[in-house]
Amino acid sequence: MSKKNRNQEAEILDEELIPAEKPKKKKKKKKGSGLLGRIIRRFFLLLFTVVILVVVALVLVMNVIFNGPSPAAREVLTMSLLEPSATKWIPGLFMDEETLDSIRYKKGEEMESVLTDTDMVTIDKSGVLSGSSDEWANHPDGVYIEHLSGATYNAHIMVVRDPSKVYMGRSAKVYSTNTPGKRLNEVMAEADESIIAAINAGAFNDDGTANSYVGSVPAGIVYSEGEFICNQYRGNIPVAETGGGFVGFNDDDILVVAKTMTEAEAEALNIRDGCEFGPPLIINGEVNQEAYNKASGWNPRTAIGQRDDGAVIFVCIDGRQAGSVGGTYKDVTDIMIEYGAVNACNLDGGSSSIMMYRDMHGLYGEPGQVQTINNYSVLQSQPRRMPNYWLVRTAD
Repeated sequence: MSKKNRNQEAEILDEELIPAEKPKKKKKKKKGSGLLGRIIRRFFLLLFTVVILVVVALVLVMNVIFNGPSPAAREVLTMSLLEPSATKWIPGLFMDEETLDSIRYKKGEEMESVLTDTDMVTIDKSGVLSGSSDEWANHPDGVYIEHLSGATYNAHIMVVRDPSKVYMGRSAKVYSTNTPGKRLNEVMAEADESIIAAINAGAFNDDGTANSYVGSVPAGIVYSEGEFICNQYRGNIPVAETGGGFVGFNDDDILVVAKTMTEAEAEALNIRDGCEFGPPLIINGEVNQEAYNKASGWNPRTAIGQRDDGAVIFVCIDGRQAGSVGGTYKDVTDIMIEYGAVNACNLDGGSSSIMMYRDMHGLYGEPGQVQTINNYSVLQSQPRRMPNYWLVRTAD
């Protein structure tokens, strides 16, 4: 046998002994799994890109406003960010400290009046309370609410007929950072039906965090129902932005507004309920031009005022929303003037601004229902905790 034939036989034997390899089965891909993964990855990539572009665009726009040709726009944006505790750091990224201070401490013309002249308010206590009979004919509880819109804001105005029904509520008998403040919706839920309205009041300890001690202790002088409550955390009152201030009722139910107030002065004035905040907006019918012309931001606002017949005016301005950016000190003052205030003072605003009403007569909704009249910031899911607040008893 030739060599060639032997090799061929060997190859045949090898093929018979070694089984042929079976072809590998391809794994079947689940239909749609690859497509779904690509869609999810592309969605998050698109979302991330959009967020980056929005942030970059926002930074560019802010830079143009902060360093652009319009001083008015720069002042409004700067103060809108300086007034809230959470955004105070942003303007410093775009301008030097000297420019920032020139806006923060900008002053207008100082007002002559520094304290309310109580003779300008006359309250008839003979049984016929303030206001015409027509004004209160359909409001047996002595409260009515109106709404007003401006160029940048929606405002809610509550008028209270009898100033003796307005007093300072407090979250605790003894204030302590170990005892959290109360949310105003909790206050109204716990109160009996004689308490029909509430708004926020003065400043409080606030370090910009969500800790439980924020809102537990008020800042500055506080009186409640004729009792001196405390005088702590004066450094937490934003005097640089507000110019300081005090507002409260004396024993004759006249609203006293002052640029400054000490404990001794409050005692001499027979203050029954009051707190520190500011700036004063109107004193003795004179507009505080220092606040009126001061650079102030578009933010949520709360204020309290009184007409010459004694009726009390509460104002709450919505802010930080698409339909209501917010109001300035000038906006709040203009509303107070429109409603006849002879004395008025700005209160704590921003995320603290809130107005509530218990509608016992079904004038604005379901009878007996507690309503939140204003719309607080979209950044909030519920009202802030606070140590003190203005409450209103029914006139029924």
